[in-house]
Amino acid sequence: MRIRLTVKCKMQGAFKKVLVTGGAGFIGSHLVDKLMTKNYEVTVFDNLSSGRLKNLEKWLHNKNFTFIEGDLKNPKSVEKAIQKTDLVFHFAANPEVKAGETDPRVHFEENLLATFNLLEAARKNRSAQAIVFASTSTVYGEATVFPTPEDYGPSIPISTYGASKQGAEALMSAYAYTFDMHTLILRFANIVGPRATIGVVLDFIRKLRENSSQLEVLGDGTQNKSYLYIDDCVEAIFYTVNRFLKKNERVDIYNVGSADYVSVKRIAQLVAEEMDIPPPKLIFTGGVDGGRGWKGDVKTMHLSIDKLLKLGWKPKLNSEEAVRMTVKKLFQ
Repeated sequence: MRIRLTVKCKMQGAFKKVLVTGGAGFIGSHLVDKLMTKNYEVTVFDNLSSGRLKNLEKWLHNKNFTFIEGDLKNPKSVEKAIQKTDLVFHFAANPEVKAGETDPRVHFEENLLATFNLLEAARKNRSAQAIVFASTSTVYGEATVFPTPEDYGPSIPISTYGASKQGAEALMSAYAYTFDMHTLILRFANIVGPRATIGVVLDFIRKLRENSSQLEVLGDGTQNKSYLYIDDCVEAIFYTVNRFLKKNERVDIYNVGSADYVSVKRIAQLVAEEMDIPPPKLIFTGGVDGGRGWKGDVKTMHLSIDKLLKLGWKPKLNSEEAVRMTVKKLFQ
């Protein structure tokens, strides 16, 4: 289905030129694939600290594609990249939650400061009429309502990653209302699929390749979280963007995830099954703070996606199916 990015009122016509920060990363590169197949003019801005140019190799010589190796911490580079851009997908970030336990500055600089620099560049340039921001379920912290809706509060992050994303959301909202901008905030559950570089599925695969008879599981294994396959994620992005631009609102927020969840212990079983190996002996580390895998690990995450479902979108795969598909794709 062709989704035309059209807008009303102050937003001018159909979007043609799109900037994707973090476009060489996991979610960003899959989004770029979709944009390119729909014939948009796409510029990727990425410092390649976690993204890979290989993820974009099929577009590198396409006339509608431009790659800029640059850092969002450098304001001048951002200002240059955003020129003549109609729509920005801000997907650049340091996604490693555990990193905040040993180096909290990385989340401040790579997530919060980087977002501020992007917003400043958009404010000065004025060509980008809307920004789509990749946020996270971790902004909710330890929610007490499940499934957790977008208007749940107060949001009390328990990791520096979640805090940096919550701060970036606040900046997005403030700039939208102060400087006549439009921002769409997408709070992602755990997204899985090819090109991912971190996460429990990859961790289990790596460990089982080294020793298929036993598997170390961080925490007590009872952590329950929603998982969404990358193809479903990209479709959800397009659904929300299309709706947001038609509504012409200053700020809107959507949870993006699956309708269910799966435990870490069950993920270990699923990975072993898809790797076609006998069930390994599971060795639980016990974790910290009541069975968490690490400081800042949210034990239960189950987002409400009712708002997104009302747009007509629904995931093709549930959490278990998303995990299975990820392992299958990695072993093709």
